Amino acid sequence: MTRDFETRICLPDASGIALAAETIAAGHTVAVPTETVYGLAADARDSDAVARIYAAKGRPSFNPLIVHVPDAEAAQALARMSPLALRLAAAFWPGPLTLVLPVRPESGLSPLVTAGLPTVAIRCPAHPAMRALLEASGAPLAAPSANRSGAISPTSAEHVRTSLGGRIPLIIDGGPTARGIESTIVAPEDGHVRLLR
Repeated sequence: MTRDFETRICLPDASGIALAAETIAAGHTVAVPTETVYGLAADARDSDAVARIYAAKGRPSFNPLIVHVPDAEAAQALARMSPLALRLAAAFWPGPLTLVLPVRPESGLSPLVTAGLPTVAIRCPAHPAMRALLEASGAPLAAPSANRSGAISPTSAEHVRTSLGGRIPLIIDGGPTARGIESTIVAPEDGHVRLLR
């Protein structure tokens, strides 16, 4: 395994979040807790940064990524939200629900995020560390689970270090995650909700 970084661990306090936001702004990845599992975050608009997610995880590039945003307004800047999608967002965001929506051509998202598909997966997380990082970075954050592809999704900073230590520069240690399973993914289409995960 190639070790490109001395992986640092920081707390989700003001200095830790500031360091994480600087790391994101520099085009690198940061492991951060959500209420589901730890995610490996990078600026979803920066193709080089998104490519670093795929490289660190060993993830196939045809597998699209979930984009995390602070609220439905931010989501609407990236994707077209039907009345049904807006109702789902109002009912379940912030929280562990991901919506697969038609991507806006002017979204500015890296095409690597959508893996060339006309849709984008978006969620508004509830975890305070991820929400703080979204605010501090000012960027939509692509963030799949912070583990090697095919491995069990991490629910602690130590799990992340075991899987990705040396492959990423920074882990925010927010303690164990509350849920331990990935978000539910649905596609609101033609007045119906299709369950994808």
